[in-house]
Amino acid sequence: MLVPLTRETFHALIPAIATGAQYLYFWGKFNDFLQRLLISVVGILSLTLLVNLLPDEWRPFLLLLGIAIGLYWLWGPVASAARRNYECRRYKYSGFWQGEVLDVFVTEDVVGTEETVNQRGELVIVENRERRLNLEVGDETGFSTIIRVPLRREHKAIAPGDIAEMLVMSNRGDLGRIAKVSDIFLPRINFWVSDYPYLRRDLFEEVSQEVGYQADRRSPKRRAKRR
Repeated sequence: MLVPLTRETFHALIPAIATGAQYLYFWGKFNDFLQRLLISVVGILSLTLLVNLLPDEWRPFLLLLGIAIGLYWLWGPVASAARRNYECRRYKYSGFWQGEVLDVFVTEDVVGTEETVNQRGELVIVENRERRLNLEVGDETGFSTIIRVPLRREHKAIAPGDIAEMLVMSNRGDLGRIAKVSDIFLPRINFWVSDYPYLRRDLFEEVSQEVGYQADRRSPKRRAKRR
C-alpha cells in the first residue's frame, strides 16, 4: 500500500529543526563532544588574534562570530541534523508505504580501518567490523529495499511476514520511482528499525492509524471480517 502525503504532512514528519532524538544522535560519544569543543576553543583563539589585527569597526561582528563559534560544541548537532533532514525535505513528493518484511539476516561489515605496527615493526591495516542487521522489506508491486543498521538484541523479535511501514520520497508525482526511504516501523512488535531517526515517530504512528482506518472503511472485505 502506498498513500501520497501532503507537503505539509511531509514537513511535519521530517522537521527542518532537529528533534530531540536527532540531536542525541549527532551529540555522539564523549570523543565527539571533545572534538566539537576543540573546534570552539581553536576558533575563539583565532578570533582573538584577529581582533588585534583588524580595525575597531570589525569588533561587533567578531563578537557575534565569537559567540557562535564558542557555542559550536552545543549547536553543532543541530546543524548536522538539519543538514541530514534537508537531504529528505528536498524531495518534492512523499508517501506512506506499507508492506512486509521479506527477509532478515546478519552480516559483518567493515566500518573503518586502523593502521598499527606489529611486533616485527611492519605496518598492518586492521579492519574494524560490526555486526549489522539487514532488513529487506517489499510489497505486492515488486518494490523492495534493504536497510542496514547496527545489530541489537531486540532485533530477534523481527520475523519475515511482519507488517512494515515507512515514509518514501520521490521527485515523481506518482511516486513511481522511490529515491529515499526513512526508518521502518514494525507495528506487530511496536519497534523501529533505523540508524538515524528521520521521523517524528509519534506523528508517523498517528498517520499510520489514520491511513489504516481509511483503508478499513473503503475495503468491503475488511468490513465483512469485522462483522
